[in-house]
Amino acid sequence: MRCIAIIASARKQVSRLRGFAAALGMTGTLSAQDTRVVREPKVPAPCAVLRAALVPVADTALANVDETRLDTGRIQRAIDACAPGRAVVLRGDGNKRAFLSGPLELRRGVTLAVDSSAILFASRNPRDYDVEQPGRCGTVDERGRGCRPLISGQRATGSAVMGPGTIDGRGWATLIGRDSSWWDLAQLAKVTNQNQSCPRLIHMTRTDDFTVYRIRLRNSPNFHVVFDRGNGFTAWGVLIDTRDPRARNTDGIDPTSATNVTITRSFINTGDDDVAIKAGDNGPSTNITVSHDRFFRGHGMSIGSETNGGVRAIRVVDLAIDGADNGLRIKSNASRGGVVEDVEYRDVCIRNTKNVIEMDTHYTASPRTTGTLIPQFRNVRLVDVRVLDGGRVILDGHDAARPLRMVWENVVFDSPERIKIDSSHADIRRIATDARPNSCAGKFGSIPGGRGD
Repeated sequence: MRCIAIIASARKQVSRLRGFAAALGMTGTLSAQDTRVVREPKVPAPCAVLRAALVPVADTALANVDETRLDTGRIQRAIDACAPGRAVVLRGDGNKRAFLSGPLELRRGVTLAVDSSAILFASRNPRDYDVEQPGRCGTVDERGRGCRPLISGQRATGSAVMGPGTIDGRGWATLIGRDSSWWDLAQLAKVTNQNQSCPRLIHMTRTDDFTVYRIRLRNSPNFHVVFDRGNGFTAWGVLIDTRDPRARNTDGIDPTSATNVTITRSFINTGDDDVAIKAGDNGPSTNITVSHDRFFRGHGMSIGSETNGGVRAIRVVDLAIDGADNGLRIKSNASRGGVVEDVEYRDVCIRNTKNVIEMDTHYTASPRTTGTLIPQFRNVRLVDVRVLDGGRVILDGHDAARPLRMVWENVVFDSPERIKIDSSHADIRRIATDARPNSCAGKFGSIPGGRGD
Protein backbone atom coordinates (compact mmCIF):
# COMPACT_ATOMS: atom_id res chain seq x y z
CA MET A 1 0.00 0.00 0.00
CA ARG A 2 1.06 3.59 -0.50
CA CYS A 3 1.52 4.26 3.22
CA ILE A 4 3.67 1.18 3.61
CA ALA A 5 5.97 2.37 0.85
CA ILE A 6 6.25 5.83 2.32
CA ILE A 7 6.95 4.70 5.86
CA ALA A 8 9.26 1.94 4.69
CA SER A 9 11.55 4.64 3.39
CA ALA A 10 11.81 5.89 6.96
CA ARG A 11 13.59 2.67 7.84
CA LYS A 12 16.43 3.62 5.51
CA GLN A 13 16.80 7.22 6.58
CA VAL A 14 15.36 9.72 9.03
CA SER A 15 11.89 10.17 7.60
CA ARG A 16 10.27 13.36 6.46
CA LEU A 17 6.77 12.49 5.47
CA ARG A 18 4.50 15.12 3.99
CA GLY A 19 1.08 15.28 2.34
CA PHE A 20 -0.17 17.36 -0.53
CA ALA A 21 -1.71 20.24 1.42
CA ALA A 22 -2.41 22.35 -1.65
CA ALA A 23 -4.80 19.78 -3.09
CA LEU A 24 -6.79 19.86 0.14
CA GLY A 25 -6.84 23.63 0.31
CA MET A 26 -4.85 23.73 3.57
CA THR A 27 -2.60 26.47 4.85
CA GLY A 28 -0.11 26.68 7.68
CA THR A 29 -2.33 28.86 9.84
CA LEU A 30 -4.38 27.79 12.85
CA SER A 31 -7.55 29.42 11.59
CA ALA A 32 -9.85 26.66 12.80
CA GLN A 33 -8.68 26.61 16.41
CA ASP A 34 -10.64 27.96 19.40
CA THR A 35 -12.28 31.06 17.94
CA ARG A 36 -12.09 33.02 21.18
CA VAL A 37 -9.27 35.34 22.17
CA VAL A 38 -7.90 33.42 25.15
CA ARG A 39 -5.86 35.26 27.78
CA GLU A 40 -4.44 34.12 31.09
CA PRO A 41 -7.26 34.10 33.66
CA LYS A 42 -7.14 35.95 36.97
CA VAL A 43 -8.50 34.90 40.35
CA PRO A 44 -11.45 37.17 41.15
CA ALA A 45 -11.76 39.18 44.35
CA PRO A 46 -13.15 37.05 47.18
CA CYS A 47 -16.72 37.11 48.36
CA ALA A 48 -15.75 34.81 51.25
CA VAL A 49 -12.55 33.38 52.71
CA LEU A 50 -12.95 30.07 54.53
CA ARG A 51 -10.23 28.91 56.92
CA ALA A 52 -9.19 25.29 57.11
CA ALA A 53 -9.94 23.38 60.31
CA LEU A 54 -8.11 20.11 59.58
CA VAL A 55 -4.44 19.13 59.60
CA PRO A 56 -3.31 17.02 56.62
CA VAL A 57 -1.15 13.97 57.20
CA ALA A 58 1.88 14.13 54.88
CA ASP A 59 -0.27 16.20 52.49
CA THR A 60 -1.98 12.99 51.30
CA ALA A 61 -4.45 11.96 54.01
CA LEU A 62 -6.34 12.90 57.16
CA ALA A 63 -6.37 11.42 60.62
CA ASN A 64 -9.17 8.87 61.03
CA VAL A 65 -10.88 11.05 63.61
CA ASP A 66 -11.19 13.83 61.01
CA GLU A 67 -12.75 11.72 58.27
CA THR A 68 -16.29 12.67 59.34
CA ARG A 69 -15.61 16.39 59.85
CA LEU A 70 -17.01 17.49 56.50
CA ASP A 71 -16.73 21.05 55.24
CA THR A 72 -19.31 20.45 52.52
CA GLY A 73 -22.05 22.54 54.12
CA ARG A 74 -20.06 25.67 54.80
CA ILE A 75 -18.37 25.62 51.39
CA GLN A 76 -21.68 25.16 49.59
CA ARG A 77 -23.36 27.93 51.61
CA ALA A 78 -20.54 30.29 50.67
CA ILE A 79 -20.86 29.38 46.99
CA ASP A 80 -24.62 29.88 47.08
CA ALA A 81 -24.27 33.31 48.71
CA CYS A 82 -21.46 34.52 46.44
CA ALA A 83 -22.17 37.16 43.81
CA PRO A 84 -21.22 36.41 40.18
CA GLY A 85 -17.71 37.54 39.37
CA ARG A 86 -16.37 36.78 42.86
CA ALA A 87 -14.57 33.86 44.48
CA VAL A 88 -14.98 31.59 47.48
CA VAL A 89 -11.42 31.13 48.71
CA LEU A 90 -10.28 28.10 50.72
CA ARG A 91 -7.27 29.12 52.79
CA GLY A 92 -4.93 27.41 55.23
CA ASP A 93 -4.60 28.54 58.83
CA GLY A 94 -1.15 27.62 60.12
CA ASN A 95 -0.78 23.85 60.15
CA LYS A 96 -4.50 23.54 59.49
CA ARG A 97 -4.48 23.41 55.72
CA ALA A 98 -7.04 20.73 54.81
CA PHE A 99 -10.70 20.81 53.86
CA LEU A 100 -12.87 17.69 53.53
CA SER A 101 -15.90 17.69 51.27
CA GLY A 102 -18.53 15.69 49.51
CA PRO A 103 -20.20 16.95 46.32
CA LEU A 104 -20.26 20.70 45.66
CA GLU A 105 -22.22 22.59 42.99
CA LEU A 106 -20.84 25.72 41.38
CA ARG A 107 -23.15 28.63 40.63
CA ARG A 108 -23.25 31.03 37.73
CA GLY A 109 -20.20 33.29 37.66
CA VAL A 110 -18.75 31.96 40.94
CA THR A 111 -15.16 30.76 41.34
CA LEU A 112 -13.98 28.19 43.86
CA ALA A 113 -10.34 29.07 44.61
CA VAL A 114 -8.02 26.84 46.63
CA ASP A 115 -5.22 28.95 48.07
CA SER A 116 -1.55 28.01 47.76
CA SER A 117 -1.10 25.96 50.92
CA ALA A 118 -4.62 24.54 51.09
CA ILE A 119 -5.80 21.05 50.10
CA LEU A 120 -9.39 20.08 49.36
CA PHE A 121 -9.76 16.35 50.06
CA ALA A 122 -12.65 14.38 48.61
CA SER A 123 -14.67 12.37 51.11
CA ARG A 124 -13.97 8.62 51.20
CA ASN A 125 -17.58 7.84 52.08
CA PRO A 126 -19.47 6.53 49.00
CA ARG A 127 -22.79 7.50 50.61
CA ASP A 128 -21.88 11.16 50.24
CA TYR A 129 -21.98 10.77 46.43
CA ASP A 130 -25.12 8.70 45.84
CA VAL A 131 -27.19 10.06 42.94
CA GLU A 132 -30.69 8.57 43.10
CA GLN A 133 -30.54 5.02 44.37
CA PRO A 134 -28.91 4.93 47.82
CA GLY A 135 -26.05 2.51 48.01
CA ARG A 136 -25.05 2.41 44.31
CA CYS A 137 -22.04 4.70 44.51
CA GLY A 138 -19.02 2.58 45.27
CA THR A 139 -20.34 -0.53 43.53
CA VAL A 140 -19.69 -2.44 40.31
CA ASP A 141 -22.62 -3.41 38.07
CA GLU A 142 -23.81 -3.22 34.47
CA ARG A 143 -24.99 0.40 34.75
CA GLY A 144 -22.26 2.38 36.50
CA ARG A 145 -22.70 6.15 36.87
CA GLY A 146 -24.05 5.93 40.39
CA CYS A 147 -22.01 8.81 41.85
CA ARG A 148 -22.18 12.59 41.81
CA PRO A 149 -18.92 14.40 41.01
CA LEU A 150 -16.97 16.14 43.73
CA ILE A 151 -17.44 19.47 41.91
CA SER A 152 -20.18 19.97 39.34
CA GLY A 153 -22.27 22.65 37.69
CA GLN A 154 -25.36 22.78 35.49
CA ARG A 155 -25.62 25.88 33.29
CA ALA A 156 -23.21 27.61 35.68
CA THR A 157 -21.92 29.99 33.01
CA GLY A 158 -18.76 31.88 33.89
CA SER A 159 -17.85 29.69 36.85
CA ALA A 160 -14.34 28.49 37.59
CA VAL A 161 -12.07 26.33 39.73
CA MET A 162 -8.74 28.00 40.48
CA GLY A 163 -5.58 27.45 42.50
CA PRO A 164 -2.74 27.43 43.14
CA GLY A 165 -3.69 24.87 45.80
CA THR A 166 -4.64 21.21 45.48
CA ILE A 167 -7.78 19.13 45.04
CA ASP A 168 -7.16 15.48 45.91
CA GLY A 169 -9.70 12.78 45.04
CA ARG A 170 -7.84 10.08 47.02
CA GLY A 171 -8.74 7.36 44.56
CA TRP A 172 -6.13 5.10 46.14
CA ALA A 173 -7.52 5.29 49.69
CA THR A 174 -9.70 2.63 51.33
CA LEU A 175 -13.34 3.68 51.35
CA ILE A 176 -15.12 4.18 54.64
CA GLY A 177 -16.85 0.98 55.68
CA ARG A 178 -15.15 -0.99 52.91
CA ASP A 179 -11.94 -2.91 52.32
CA SER A 180 -11.28 -1.50 48.84
CA SER A 181 -10.55 1.82 47.15
CA TRP A 182 -12.19 3.61 44.22
CA TRP A 183 -9.37 2.35 42.00
CA ASP A 184 -9.88 -1.22 43.24
CA LEU A 185 -13.49 -0.95 42.03
CA ALA A 186 -12.30 0.22 38.63
CA GLN A 187 -10.00 -2.77 38.37
CA LEU A 188 -12.79 -5.13 39.43
CA ALA A 189 -15.03 -3.64 36.73
CA LYS A 190 -12.34 -4.34 34.16
CA VAL A 191 -11.90 -8.01 35.02
CA THR A 192 -15.67 -8.62 35.32
CA ASN A 193 -16.55 -6.64 32.17
CA GLN A 194 -18.87 -4.32 34.10
CA ASN A 195 -18.90 -0.64 35.10
CA GLN A 196 -17.73 0.99 38.30
CA SER A 197 -19.59 3.78 40.08
CA CYS A 198 -16.83 6.16 41.12
CA PRO A 199 -17.09 9.97 41.34
CA ARG A 200 -15.39 12.29 38.89
CA LEU A 201 -13.43 15.19 40.28
CA ILE A 202 -14.92 18.03 38.17
CA HIS A 203 -17.84 17.63 35.75
CA MET A 204 -19.52 20.67 34.19
CA THR A 205 -22.63 20.34 32.04
CA ARG A 206 -24.00 22.97 29.62
CA THR A 207 -21.77 25.51 31.31
CA ASP A 208 -20.35 28.11 28.92
CA ASP A 209 -17.15 30.02 29.64
CA PHE A 210 -15.85 27.66 32.32
CA THR A 211 -12.26 27.98 33.56
CA VAL A 212 -9.81 25.73 35.38
CA TYR A 213 -6.71 27.72 36.29
CA ARG A 214 -3.43 26.96 38.11
CA ILE A 215 -4.88 24.17 40.21
CA ARG A 216 -3.24 20.85 41.07
CA LEU A 217 -5.64 17.96 40.62
CA ARG A 218 -4.56 14.54 41.78
CA ASN A 219 -5.76 11.00 42.38
CA SER A 220 -9.29 11.34 41.03
CA PRO A 221 -11.46 8.25 41.56
CA ASN A 222 -12.50 8.58 37.89
CA PHE A 223 -12.08 11.33 35.24
CA HIS A 224 -10.41 14.49 36.53
CA VAL A 225 -12.15 17.15 34.39
CA VAL A 226 -15.13 16.77 32.05
CA PHE A 227 -16.53 19.73 30.09
CA ASP A 228 -19.82 18.53 28.62
CA ARG A 229 -21.94 20.38 26.03
CA GLY A 230 -20.56 23.84 26.62
CA ASN A 231 -19.21 26.71 24.52
CA GLY A 232 -16.02 28.19 25.93
CA PHE A 233 -13.66 26.28 28.23
CA THR A 234 -10.16 27.29 29.29
CA ALA A 235 -7.75 25.03 31.17
CA TRP A 236 -4.61 27.07 31.85
CA GLY A 237 -1.63 26.00 33.94
CA VAL A 238 -3.38 22.90 35.31
CA LEU A 239 -1.31 20.17 36.97
CA ILE A 240 -2.92 16.73 36.90
CA ASP A 241 -0.81 14.15 38.69
CA THR A 242 -2.05 10.61 39.32
CA ARG A 243 0.80 8.11 39.36
CA ASP A 244 -0.57 4.82 40.64
CA PRO A 245 -0.76 2.14 37.90
CA ARG A 246 -4.10 1.02 39.38
CA ALA A 247 -5.67 4.37 38.47
CA ARG A 248 -7.88 3.09 35.67
CA ASN A 249 -10.27 5.50 33.86
CA THR A 250 -8.66 8.56 35.40
CA ASP A 251 -8.67 10.71 32.25
CA GLY A 252 -7.05 14.12 32.59
CA ILE A 253 -9.27 16.55 30.66
CA ASP A 254 -12.21 15.46 28.48
CA PRO A 255 -14.03 18.04 26.33
CA THR A 256 -17.27 16.29 25.33
CA SER A 257 -19.58 17.64 22.61
CA ALA A 258 -17.82 20.94 23.30
CA THR A 259 -17.04 24.06 21.29
CA ASN A 260 -14.27 26.65 21.67
CA VAL A 261 -11.89 24.93 24.06
CA THR A 262 -8.30 25.80 24.95
CA ILE A 263 -6.11 23.49 27.07
CA THR A 264 -2.78 25.22 27.50
CA ARG A 265 0.42 25.33 29.57
CA SER A 266 -0.63 22.26 31.51
CA PHE A 267 1.14 19.16 32.82
CA ILE A 268 -0.78 15.86 32.82
CA ASN A 269 0.32 12.55 34.30
CA THR A 270 -2.52 10.09 34.74
CA GLY A 271 -3.87 6.57 34.34
CA ASP A 272 -5.85 6.97 31.13
CA ASP A 273 -6.20 9.53 28.33
CA ASP A 274 -4.26 12.67 29.18
CA VAL A 275 -6.73 14.57 27.01
CA ALA A 276 -9.67 12.90 25.26
CA ILE A 277 -11.90 14.87 22.89
CA LYS A 278 -15.25 13.09 22.68
CA ALA A 279 -18.36 13.63 20.55
CA GLY A 280 -21.24 11.25 21.12
CA ASP A 281 -25.00 11.48 20.82
CA ASN A 282 -25.10 15.00 22.29
CA GLY A 283 -23.37 16.62 19.33
CA PRO A 284 -20.01 17.56 17.83
CA SER A 285 -16.77 18.75 19.36
CA THR A 286 -15.26 21.59 17.33
CA ASN A 287 -12.71 24.40 17.45
CA ILE A 288 -10.41 23.01 20.10
CA THR A 289 -6.80 24.06 20.77
CA VAL A 290 -4.35 22.03 22.85
CA SER A 291 -1.16 24.08 23.13
CA HIS A 292 2.13 24.27 25.03
CA ASP A 293 1.40 21.18 27.14
CA ARG A 294 3.46 18.33 28.59
CA PHE A 295 2.06 14.81 29.00
CA PHE A 296 3.74 12.05 30.97
CA ARG A 297 2.19 8.68 31.91
CA GLY A 298 -1.24 8.06 30.39
CA HIS A 299 -2.89 7.26 27.08
CA GLY A 300 -1.76 10.38 25.31
CA MET A 301 -3.51 12.98 23.20
CA SER A 302 -6.71 11.22 22.18
CA ILE A 303 -9.81 11.83 20.12
CA GLY A 304 -12.64 9.36 20.79
CA SER A 305 -13.70 6.74 21.27
CA GLU A 306 -17.13 8.40 20.87
CA THR A 307 -16.97 10.26 17.55
CA ASN A 308 -20.49 9.75 16.18
CA GLY A 309 -21.34 13.40 16.93
CA GLY A 310 -18.49 14.51 14.68
CA VAL A 311 -15.11 16.05 15.52
CA ARG A 312 -13.49 18.81 13.51
CA ALA A 313 -11.22 21.86 13.67
CA ILE A 314 -8.76 20.53 16.23
CA ARG A 315 -5.27 22.02 16.68
CA VAL A 316 -2.55 20.45 18.83
CA VAL A 317 0.50 22.72 19.02
CA ASP A 318 3.76 22.42 20.99
CA LEU A 319 3.15 19.14 22.79
CA ALA A 320 5.69 16.84 24.45
CA ILE A 321 4.70 13.28 25.35
CA ASP A 322 7.10 11.33 27.57
CA GLY A 323 6.45 7.89 29.04
CA ALA A 324 2.91 7.31 27.80
CA ASP A 325 1.16 4.23 26.47
CA ASN A 326 -0.01 6.21 23.44
CA GLY A 327 1.12 9.37 21.73
CA LEU A 328 -1.17 10.91 19.10
CA ARG A 329 -4.31 8.82 18.97
CA ILE A 330 -7.71 8.85 17.27
CA LYS A 331 -9.85 5.86 18.27
CA SER A 332 -13.36 4.73 17.41
CA ASN A 333 -15.33 1.81 15.98
CA ALA A 334 -18.58 1.01 14.19
CA SER A 335 -20.64 1.20 17.39
CA ARG A 336 -19.75 4.86 18.01
CA GLY A 337 -17.94 6.19 14.96
CA GLY A 338 -18.39 9.34 12.91
CA VAL A 339 -16.39 11.82 10.86
CA VAL A 340 -13.18 13.17 12.37
CA GLU A 341 -11.68 15.80 10.12
CA ASP A 342 -9.52 18.90 9.97
CA VAL A 343 -7.18 17.81 12.76
CA GLU A 344 -3.64 19.16 12.87
CA TYR A 345 -0.77 18.15 15.16
CA ARG A 346 2.13 20.61 14.90
CA ASP A 347 5.41 20.82 16.81
CA VAL A 348 5.13 17.53 18.72
CA CYS A 349 7.93 15.58 20.43
CA ILE A 350 7.43 11.99 21.62
CA ARG A 351 9.68 9.61 23.53
CA ASN A 352 9.39 6.52 25.77
CA THR A 353 5.96 5.83 24.32
CA LYS A 354 4.54 2.48 23.23
CA ASN A 355 2.18 3.49 20.39
CA VAL A 356 3.62 6.74 19.11
CA ILE A 357 0.96 7.31 16.44
CA GLU A 358 -2.32 5.41 16.57
CA MET A 359 -5.18 5.98 14.14
CA ASP A 360 -7.62 3.16 14.96
CA THR A 361 -11.06 2.79 13.38
CA HIS A 362 -11.53 -0.67 14.93
CA TYR A 363 -11.01 0.24 18.57
CA THR A 364 -11.75 -2.80 20.72
CA ALA A 365 -11.63 -1.49 24.31
CA SER A 366 -15.30 -0.51 24.44
CA PRO A 367 -18.47 -2.42 25.39
CA ARG A 368 -19.54 -2.75 21.75
CA THR A 369 -17.44 -2.82 18.61
CA THR A 370 -19.96 -3.44 15.82
CA GLY A 371 -22.78 -1.39 14.32
CA THR A 372 -23.57 1.06 11.55
CA LEU A 373 -21.78 4.16 12.91
CA ILE A 374 -18.71 3.90 10.72
CA PRO A 375 -15.67 5.99 11.75
CA GLN A 376 -14.02 8.08 9.06
CA PHE A 377 -10.75 9.91 9.77
CA ARG A 378 -9.77 12.37 7.06
CA ASN A 379 -7.74 15.53 6.59
CA VAL A 380 -5.55 14.64 9.56
CA ARG A 381 -2.19 16.42 9.39
CA LEU A 382 1.09 15.83 11.17
CA VAL A 383 3.52 18.74 10.84
CA ASP A 384 6.92 18.89 12.53
CA VAL A 385 6.40 15.73 14.58
CA ARG A 386 9.45 13.91 15.95
CA VAL A 387 9.78 10.52 17.66
CA LEU A 388 13.08 10.31 19.50
CA ASP A 389 13.23 6.52 19.93
CA GLY A 390 11.17 3.46 19.01
CA GLY A 391 7.50 2.56 19.14
CA ARG A 392 4.55 1.36 17.15
CA VAL A 393 2.70 3.21 14.39
CA ILE A 394 -0.90 2.09 13.77
CA LEU A 395 -2.62 3.40 10.64
CA ASP A 396 -6.01 1.75 10.41
CA GLY A 397 -8.67 2.95 7.99
CA HIS A 398 -12.08 1.31 8.18
CA ASP A 399 -12.19 -0.19 4.68
CA ALA A 400 -11.22 0.53 1.08
CA ALA A 401 -14.18 2.87 0.61
CA ARG A 402 -13.42 4.80 3.79
CA PRO A 403 -9.64 4.87 4.19
CA LEU A 404 -7.65 6.80 6.73
CA ARG A 405 -6.53 10.02 5.01
CA MET A 406 -3.49 11.76 6.44
CA VAL A 407 -0.83 14.28 5.46
CA TRP A 408 2.63 13.95 6.99
CA GLU A 409 4.99 16.91 6.84
CA ASN A 410 8.43 16.70 8.40
CA VAL A 411 7.55 13.66 10.51
CA VAL A 412 10.87 12.32 11.81
CA PHE A 413 11.76 9.00 13.44
CA ASP A 414 15.21 9.27 14.99
CA SER A 415 15.49 5.47 15.16
CA PRO A 416 13.45 4.20 12.21
CA GLU A 417 14.73 0.66 12.70
CA ARG A 418 12.89 0.60 16.05
CA ILE A 419 9.54 1.62 14.58
CA LYS A 420 6.97 -1.14 14.01
CA ILE A 421 4.26 -0.30 11.50
CA ASP A 422 0.76 -1.77 11.24
CA SER A 423 -1.21 -0.38 8.34
CA SER A 424 -4.50 -1.08 6.58
CA HIS A 425 -6.63 1.07 4.25
CA ALA A 426 -4.46 4.12 4.81
CA ASP A 427 -3.77 6.95 2.39
CA ILE A 428 -0.69 8.76 3.71
CA ARG A 429 0.52 11.59 1.50
CA ARG A 430 3.65 13.66 1.64
CA ILE A 431 5.17 16.92 0.50
CA ALA A 432 8.90 16.97 -0.11
CA THR A 433 10.75 19.22 2.30
CA ASP A 434 14.27 20.17 3.25
CA ALA A 435 13.24 21.26 6.74
CA ARG A 436 15.33 20.10 9.66
CA PRO A 437 13.81 17.70 12.19
CA ASN A 438 11.65 19.43 14.76
CA SER A 439 13.73 20.65 17.68
CA CYS A 440 12.87 18.91 20.94
CA ALA A 441 15.44 20.75 23.04
CA GLY A 442 13.88 21.76 26.34
CA LYS A 443 10.57 20.05 25.56
CA PHE A 444 10.81 17.37 28.20
CA GLY A 445 11.14 17.68 31.95
CA SER A 446 9.23 16.94 35.11
CA ILE A 447 5.94 18.03 36.58
CA PRO A 448 6.40 21.21 38.67
CA GLY A 449 6.54 20.19 42.29
CA GLY A 450 7.07 16.54 41.42
CA ARG A 451 8.70 14.23 38.96
CA GLY A 452 7.67 13.03 35.53
CA ASP A 453 7.30 9.27 35.14
